[in-house]
Amino acid sequence: MINNGWLEKATKRESPHADERPDPEDISLLVVHGISLPAGEFGGPYIDDLFMGTLDSTAHPDFKILEGLRVSAHCLIRRDGELLQYVPFHRRAWHAGRSNYCGRRRCNDFSIGIELEGTDDQPYTKAQYARLAEVVEHLLQHYPALTRHRIVGHQHIAPVRKTDPGPAFDWAYFKQLVSERV
Repeated sequence: MINNGWLEKATKRESPHADERPDPEDISLLVVHGISLPAGEFGGPYIDDLFMGTLDSTAHPDFKILEGLRVSAHCLIRRDGELLQYVPFHRRAWHAGRSNYCGRRRCNDFSIGIELEGTDDQPYTKAQYARLAEVVEHLLQHYPALTRHRIVGHQHIAPVRKTDPGPAFDWAYFKQLVSERV
């Protein structure tokens, strides 16, 4: 269930890295991402720190390039299926960057971004797929312009820059789970 832009089942962590959408009624794309910090490591506090703007860029050598970066996603699904929400859906999260979907630029303006804790080359977990399908079910019920055919990976809207969620994401399995729910 979605209430005032927030999923009732999610742990709410309001990110400062968000702003108003140009048209809050124009939510018509879902972008699936993959993230791990440091790369290939799971379960630490660093993704949350990044989205909350509190990441210590000296905590790991790889974090230096993230210093001052202002990014967020609407939701994060951890390896065990834990669901965190950083931005209410009616607001714009800063997840897509330079992007294009079917000739339309600035995908953050009209999309919802969901991060899965993972990498391009390690399989995502059954718990993540199940939670993602559950979230998609709620989103499809709540936002009429969003359809099962308008769910893409980050690599689909920013193919030169991004590869996530990557080859390890099983699109066929995910689509099957969504079809069973909606």
